[in-house]
Amino acid sequence: MDLRRVIRHMFMTRWHVGRAFPPRTLRAIEKAIQESHRAHIGQVRFAVEGALQVSELLRGTSARERAIDVFSELRIWDTEHNNGVLIYLLLADRDVEIVADRGVHARVPASEWERICQKIEADFRLAKYEVGVLKGVEEVTELLRRHFPSQHELRNELPSKPAVL
Repeated sequence: MDLRRVIRHMFMTRWHVGRAFPPRTLRAIEKAIQESHRAHIGQVRFAVEGALQVSELLRGTSARERAIDVFSELRIWDTEHNNGVLIYLLLADRDVEIVADRGVHARVPASEWERICQKIEADFRLAKYEVGVLKGVEEVTELLRRHFPSQHELRNELPSKPAVL
């Protein structure tokens, strides 16, 4: 168990999350996701979580493991074409994970998602949260546009509003 990680999570509050992601930033992210959905038939969600619960920290839950749980909790897997993508941020760790449903995973290699995560994390290290997420949504959009081009009847199956956990 990493004591520094536990301390970071213990002192991460809703206030910190709200400061990094004020309502204006959340609206900008929602708008970017809405625009993204016009470009492809993929389904994009963004979720930010301030910190893990103590029980998860004691178990050594990684940001990746938590992102997979959130992917399930938000029912991102429940799309007609199995084309949901979650951009997940664990703020206390400044760790970004992208989880893609099996339909997307079959077409987009994990290295592409990791490259996007690293770019977002670079902005986060500079406390540029809005810029990082918007760039990330743009890059995810481009991948989905390439592999899941828009069709005539677009139907958003998932909400565009960011999830603040």
